[in-house]
Amino acid sequence: MRLSKLVQGIKGEILYDGDWEREIVTLSTYSKDKTVSSLFVCLQGQKDGHEYAEEAVKNGAVAIVTEKKLSVEVPQILVEDTRESLALLSSVFYGEPSISLQVIGITGTNGKTTTSYMLSSILATAGKRVGVIGTLGVRYAGQEYPCDLTTPDPIFLQKTLRDMLDCGIEYVVMEVSAHALYYKKVAGVRFCACIASNVTQDHLDFFPNMEAYAQAKSRLFSCEVCPIAVLNADDEYVLQWIKEREKQGGKTITYGLKNPADAFAVVLEESLQGVQCVCNVLDEMVGINLSFLGEYNVYNALSAVACALSLGIDKESICKAFTCLKGVDGRLQRVASWQGGEVFVDFAHTPDGLKQSLTALKGHCKGRLVCVFGCGGNRDKSKRPVMGETVATFADFAVITADNPRFEDPLDIIADIERGYRERSKKYVVIPKRDVAIEYAMERLERGDILLVAGKGGEKTQEIMGIKYPFEDNAIIERFVVQRTAKRFS
Repeated sequence: MRLSKLVQGIKGEILYDGDWEREIVTLSTYSKDKTVSSLFVCLQGQKDGHEYAEEAVKNGAVAIVTEKKLSVEVPQILVEDTRESLALLSSVFYGEPSISLQVIGITGTNGKTTTSYMLSSILATAGKRVGVIGTLGVRYAGQEYPCDLTTPDPIFLQKTLRDMLDCGIEYVVMEVSAHALYYKKVAGVRFCACIASNVTQDHLDFFPNMEAYAQAKSRLFSCEVCPIAVLNADDEYVLQWIKEREKQGGKTITYGLKNPADAFAVVLEESLQGVQCVCNVLDEMVGINLSFLGEYNVYNALSAVACALSLGIDKESICKAFTCLKGVDGRLQRVASWQGGEVFVDFAHTPDGLKQSLTALKGHCKGRLVCVFGCGGNRDKSKRPVMGETVATFADFAVITADNPRFEDPLDIIADIERGYRERSKKYVVIPKRDVAIEYAMERLERGDILLVAGKGGEKTQEIMGIKYPFEDNAIIERFVVQRTAKRFS
């Protein structure tokens, strides 16, 4: 694409009158990349990209997007925010694919992944060609691959949307993180609808307080960005967004189980196998059978149903989709039975997430409720004692272990957790090695017990000192059952 056409997508001042008809072959934010005719965008993060502009030019950049004038002899576009400019440029470079797609954004502390899989299943059942982007990776048109971030960076994101469109995808269900909104990664995405699940404590290592965290998420629901908003009326932060949209006159569908809302549900039956309920969305009745546990999954389903109906999806497809959807990898997933006990794996890695998962299981537990969990390193330290206190409150026993320690000593993380746990209970052990911790808990299961292995969910690795080692909670549990069963019969 010609540089002159590409930069029309952003507002900026031209600082050097060079070859504006030059063909741009790639976009780049990493100065060491060997490129050919690239447009380099200077980003400020842990390092300031402006300091590496000369290196980028040496490596093939023929133009620079910058927040300050640089001493390089290539065309420069001076902008106020290079991150926002990168998102807009990426969209234009890949032909603005979201304009031709129906993109649905989902944000919230917990529930994004489960809701995205519920909604994508509904759309697929209705005969739509669907792509999904989120924590568990990217999947569409028979392709499936992981991505490091819940919401990919703009260049990768727009390239993916372009490929989805070229493959005939009609709908894209995308998780949108608070970090992505803060960094304006989705500035170049046109949404048809957006969902908010909840706002509870998380990422306070990055955001100064809960208000700032909530404010970042609220950006997805401005009327300029979001034509249809599906919002949780039972969440105190989301309630403020509902009021703001009412002032602006934006189309909003509220949902909830406690406060008055446009969409609500009546639970008819609940067991370890799931929940049977009836959803009422603006007086349209939809009966669904959920293969998911817990009240919070009723919220997730209700938001997916409300969004689907707002997009014109028929009730029959919605009902059928939930009947066929048997669960989401690592989301309160029943993995095994052992010695009369049941074993579940869940991604719960926040105080509220742990509370919701533990209370969902507690109501069906005839023995002890045991939890194996830890906290991630180099992340919000303030939630560690709170998570410890939460597990001590709702579980009967815990094995505190490592999660993804990253560059921290696992014992330091565990000590932070213990401070909160001991406020409520002394019924726990510490086993730093996660696989050993899981096996310890499995060995002591008795009939009627339930074991929840929390924190990593469907993750395939464990990050230690910058290295991601192969590790899956599910695989550890399944290996334990196979080996112990073989030993019994040998």
